[in-house]
Amino acid sequence: MILSLVILPLLLLFLGTPVFLVFLTAASVTMVFVTPMPAPALQQVLFGGLDNYALLAIPFFVLAGELMGTSGIANRLINWALAMAGRVPGALGVATVGSSTAIGAISGSSAAAVGALAKTLYPKLVAAGYGEARAGGLIASSGAIDIVIPPSIAMILYGLAAEQSIPRLFMAGVLPGLLMAAMMAAFVILVALRHRIPSENRFEPAVAWRATRDAFWALLMPIFVLGGIYNGIFSPTEAGGFACLYAIVVALFIYRTMTVADIIRAAGNAALLSGQILIIVAAAGVITWMLTTQGVPQAITAWITALQLDAFTFLMVVNIVLLLIGCFLDPTSAILVFAPLLAPIAISLGIDPIHFGIVMTVNLAIGMFTPPFGLNLFVAQSVTGLPAHTLYRGVLPFVAVLILALLVITYVPALSLTLGRSL
Repeated sequence: MILSLVILPLLLLFLGTPVFLVFLTAASVTMVFVTPMPAPALQQVLFGGLDNYALLAIPFFVLAGELMGTSGIANRLINWALAMAGRVPGALGVATVGSSTAIGAISGSSAAAVGALAKTLYPKLVAAGYGEARAGGLIASSGAIDIVIPPSIAMILYGLAAEQSIPRLFMAGVLPGLLMAAMMAAFVILVALRHRIPSENRFEPAVAWRATRDAFWALLMPIFVLGGIYNGIFSPTEAGGFACLYAIVVALFIYRTMTVADIIRAAGNAALLSGQILIIVAAAGVITWMLTTQGVPQAITAWITALQLDAFTFLMVVNIVLLLIGCFLDPTSAILVFAPLLAPIAISLGIDPIHFGIVMTVNLAIGMFTPPFGLNLFVAQSVTGLPAHTLYRGVLPFVAVLILALLVITYVPALSLTLGRSL
């Protein structure tokens, strides 16, 4: 079983096999050669894993992100952040972090944010004196905030895998996401002061008012979406549908930056990306079912119990393991496979499952831009044209900054739990 469920998947990953095929191959080989399970069980579990109403939120939020990028809403948010940064040292870098946070509050897609930021801000960052490596590293790493700031696709998946409240997870991600943004912004300011990067901006009330007016409807979108969820007006799935409708109305009738043909193209792109996510969801469900039927969660629980780890040590071990896993697996795959295994152990040690979900999400968010296989690295590289070694050099300082943020989030549970206590 170790050969088919551990060694074989690792080998396939290193050979560059798509993740969903890795999961399906491992499960199929285990069924044929290790367990006496009937073959139809694989098909039943594969499609049964998608039979969940909450999963509808994923294509909705993906479409909302596509509409945001196509309609120019992302650019309005970027311009607003630039106008608000003023003469803060490293204002352009701080605005990059702020833009990513604002985009994340609408789409929850890290790759979409990185793509939008790279197209708009990378040339400006290089021209301002940040250098290619630092500019590329800042853009690739700031996208990690989008996975933590609600609405978050990763948190929807964790809520399903660990059977936890998605609205509470969304609320729990607000302060950790803002902490990550604040620490990244502070680091950018220190770098700007040390390297004497000039701040060409200055805060002009007229410019700030104009940018706020232009981005007004875009800034209202997360307020309506998240406010509707927290006030019980609609579920996360319904909130995703509302986000799509809101984006279409704003783009067609207020900003007038899209046509019906543009909406259809955005829907096609969203369908493709949603299909990629959901096929991983289905395949991960198969491998999780296989691990469960073979008693792997029980064996891991018994092993950790025998080690007599306390909550502090367990969380430290989880952080190390997930940071390594995040270098190779995308958050979707990692959460669906490891949340059902680790969340029950965390609960048995007295760790709040909502807090543990935020810890998992932040770990895997860091993995999104950690070499060698972080998805944000590939997106940033495709837009900026930077060689991999230059981009790796640029992201490493931000890996260190966000690991410090991760430690605070891990060992100060109140940061994740305070806002959600009212739900």
